This record gives sequence, C-alpha cells and structure tokens, in this order.
Amino acid sequence: MANTIHVDVVSAEEQIFSGEAEFVALPGEAGELGIYPKHIPLITRIKPGAVRIQVPGQADEEFVFVAGGILEVQPNGVTVLADTAIRGHDLDEAKAQEAKKMAEELMQNQDSKIDYAKAQAELAAAMAQLAAIAKLRAKR
Repeated sequence: MANTIHVDVVSAEEQIFSGEAEFVALPGEAGELGIYPKHIPLITRIKPGAVRIQVPGQADEEFVFVAGGILEVQPNGVTVLADTAIRGHDLDEAKAQEAKKMAEELMQNQDSKIDYAKAQAELAAAMAQLAAIAKLRAKR
C-alpha cells in the first residue's frame, strides 16, 4: 500500500474532501506548504488559494479553492478548516471577476462608508480565486 495520510477539507457549510493522499500542497501564511505522510505536527493559518491533493492511483490532483482558514497537521492526518471552500470543478470565473470588480470599486469610492480592510480582503480572495482557476485550467 502507498505511503498516505488522511486529509479532511471542511468549510462552515460542508465537508469538501475526505480521503487518503500521498501529498497535499496549500498556501500557508508564510508561503506554499507541502505536506507528506508523517509530517511533523503543525498548526498555521492559510491564505486564500488552491489546496492540491494528490490521491493515490489518480493521475489528476484534487483541487479545492479556500478563502483562508486554519491548517492542522498531525502525523496521521491533515485537517483544513476553511472559511470558504469550493471544489475546483465548481469554481465560477465570471462570479470571481464580478467579485473582484465590486471590491475594486468599493476601494476606489472615497465617499463610501465601507470598511476598507474588508474590501481589501474581498479583493484578495477574488484575485486568489482567479489565480486558482488559471492554475486549474493550466493543469488540464
């Protein structure tokens, strides 16, 4: 049997992925993280971006977009607790483009009473989602 680690990716709404993996890559707070089986224990925040999961016996990686959250790594399991998580095949480029446009407009509108930091976070998440879509498209 292949050397694997159990991976769970969950959001507030649902469980997105649960299964064995040979490798997991995701955007950590300090940069891209790669997790192999028997990794040392770790807890860190994750940034918006793509979680890539290499499933044994499967040529293509499982791909999940997360809009931030927490990563917990134990020797026998990886848990991604995402603020928002979307399966790769469910990503909608038009929606992400619209969210990016709206966030940019809110940030430029000086008369607006909106929270500038929130608009920045929404813009960052939309841009990360568009980057994830481009990365997924390039792999296909």
